[in-house]
Amino acid sequence: MLTLLAAVTIGIVRARDLISVVVLLGAYSFLMASVMIVLDAVDVAMTEAAVGAGVSTVLMLGALYLTKTEEAKPVHSVLLPLFAAGATAAILIWATAEMPLFGAADVPVVLAGPDYIARSVPETGIANVVTSVLASYRGFDTLGEVVVVFTAGIGVLALLKRSSSGGPDDNAKV
Repeated sequence: MLTLLAAVTIGIVRARDLISVVVLLGAYSFLMASVMIVLDAVDVAMTEAAVGAGVSTVLMLGALYLTKTEEAKPVHSVLLPLFAAGATAAILIWATAEMPLFGAADVPVVLAGPDYIARSVPETGIANVVTSVLASYRGFDTLGEVVVVFTAGIGVLALLKRSSSGGPDDNAKV
């Protein structure tokens, strides 16, 4: 599965036709959802499939309908972005070097679920455990996610509004 992810990533980077890029990004999202299912994170997998492959693909295809479908030729050298990507990869690899191996037998399993269930109602006063975790314990994280979705929606609305109005000259003709 990781080989497929790498192949799709290379296809995304190499493609110049933006419709192909959008289709490959949808395929990448489905592959990532499959990886999340293998890692027993079904909630994350469902979100990735719905938002990453579903909604994002539709919005990007809609944006491409309103704009050009061919990527513009780069005006600068690719060395600076290549250096930035390489430096980011090096930092991430360095940061994960001290982590235990995935699935190692000597790493203790810590289950936080029973602790959340026991402390949720007394600490937050919210009867639903899921709501208490999302609204109270992870409130800033949830707020950040809502801000991202709101910003994306405003961006799409701005694109659609700009293309449907046609500019100030259309009003002068009426």
